[in-house]
Amino acid sequence: MRLLRILFVLAALTAVPCAALSMEAQPKPPADFVPVENAPPGEQIPAMPLLGAAYGFIWIGVFGYVWSLAQRLRKVEAEIAELEAKRR
Repeated sequence: MRLLRILFVLAALTAVPCAALSMEAQPKPPADFVPVENAPPGEQIPAMPLLGAAYGFIWIGVFGYVWSLAQRLRKVEAEIAELEAKRR
């Protein structure tokens, strides 16, 4: 119960400065700042192909890792079965 009280106090103490920081006025952008909406078309990066390629790369890596784990698990299970057969 004491640990719970300590955690609650720590959470409350960290929430107050975070809330105060979020309420501060946002700084003004520099005079030469151009919003993205007003950028010339040549300077925009096509995000969807890059995002799709990144997700594809990650999923291929995940599936490769899972396949590798499955192969190693089958090998270990075969070795365990062989050792159990020798023991009998």
